[in-house]
Amino acid sequence: MKDWAIFCRVVDNYGDIGVCWRLARQLVAEFGLNVTLWVDDLASFARIRPEIVPQLVTQTLEGVQVCHWPAELSPAQAGPAAAVVIEAFACELPAAYLAAMRARPTPPVWLNLEYLSAEDWVAGCHCLPSPQQGMAKYFFFPGFTAQTGGLPSEAQQRSAQAAWNDTAARRWLAPYVGAQALPDDALLVSLFAYEPAALNPWLASLITAPQATVLLVPEGRVSAIIDYQALGLEQHLDGVYRQGQLWLCPLPMLSQDDYDLLLWSCDVNFVRGEDSFVRAQWAAKPLIWHIYPQDEGAHLEKLAAFLALYLAQLPPAARAAVQGMMDGWNTDGDLATAWGAYRAHCPTLAEHARQWQQSLRQLGDLATNLVRFVESKVK
Repeated sequence: MKDWAIFCRVVDNYGDIGVCWRLARQLVAEFGLNVTLWVDDLASFARIRPEIVPQLVTQTLEGVQVCHWPAELSPAQAGPAAAVVIEAFACELPAAYLAAMRARPTPPVWLNLEYLSAEDWVAGCHCLPSPQQGMAKYFFFPGFTAQTGGLPSEAQQRSAQAAWNDTAARRWLAPYVGAQALPDDALLVSLFAYEPAALNPWLASLITAPQATVLLVPEGRVSAIIDYQALGLEQHLDGVYRQGQLWLCPLPMLSQDDYDLLLWSCDVNFVRGEDSFVRAQWAAKPLIWHIYPQDEGAHLEKLAAFLALYLAQLPPAARAAVQGMMDGWNTDGDLATAWGAYRAHCPTLAEHARQWQQSLRQLGDLATNLVRFVESKVK
C-alpha cells in the first residue's frame, strides 16, 4: 500500500490545500509513501508554496507528485488508481478516477478525510464504513480526543519548534516591526481572520489601551478591511503604522513554514478556518479562533463544542475571559471590554496553551493515525 492519492478541492483559499499539503509531504517524508496530490486550484496552492507553478499539469515538490485536477478528468489523465485514495473534505472524486478504482484487482482503501470538529457525534462516526460504488468508503475525522484521528503535525515542524527561542523570534520579526525599539510591555499579536464585524472598533480600543500592542497582519481578507484613515493610523518610513499604543505591522503573504514561525514568535494568535487554527494550537500560545461562518449559525455550535474541551481545565475567571473574546470576535461583541479581560489573563492562558499542546501530543498525529488505520485494513 505504498501508492496514495489525495484529492483536494480548494474552497477556503488556503485551509483545504494547507491541510492536504501538510499531510501529503508528511506521508512522503516520514513513511516513504508515493503520494499524488490532485488539486483543482494551483494558484491558491502557490500562495502558500511559491515553488508551485500554476500552469503545470504535473510537478513534483518535496517528493509529492502534484497534479492539476481539471473540471473534467479523462480516463487517460486518471491513470491507474492508487492503493489508498483520500477524498479530502467530501470533495467528490471524479467519475474517471472512480472507474479506475473499481477496475483495480483489489479495491483501494478509500477514505473521506473530514473537516475538524469537536462535536460529540464525531467520535461515533470516526472510521465507520459506507458502501459506495461497490467499495467501502471510510470516514476519518481529525479531532481532539482519543476517539478521533488527532491533528496534523509533522516531525519536521516539531523539531524546528523545539529549536526556536526568543532570540530567533526577535531576529525573524525584526524586518517587520520597524526600526524603533518596542515598548517593554508590548504584546506581540498575529492577526489572520476573515472579516470580523468588530475589527475596526477593536483596533480603535488598542490605540487607547494602557499597554502597547504590536499587531502583525499577514496579507489576506482581514488586512483588506482595516480602516487606516478612520483610525488615524500613520505609516512611518519603516512601513509600520503607529497611533497611540498600537503598532500595526503589515506582512506579506507568508509560506506555511514562515507562518509557523510567526505563530511561535507572538504572544497571542488570531487565526481562522482549520489549518491556521490547528497550527496555533501546536504553537502553544493563547489563541482566538475565527471559525468559518456557516448558514443559520451552525459554526457557533462547533465553536461551543471546541471551547467545552479547550476551556475545561481553566479557572472560572480565565475561562470566562476566553469565552467572551471568542464570542465577541465571532459575532459583533464589545471587544474593548472582552480584550481587556483576556489580556489580564494572558499569563494563565499561556501556561494553559502549553498544557493543551501536550495533551494533543498524546493522541498521536493525523498522518500516523491514518497510516495505522490503512494497515489495519490490509492485514
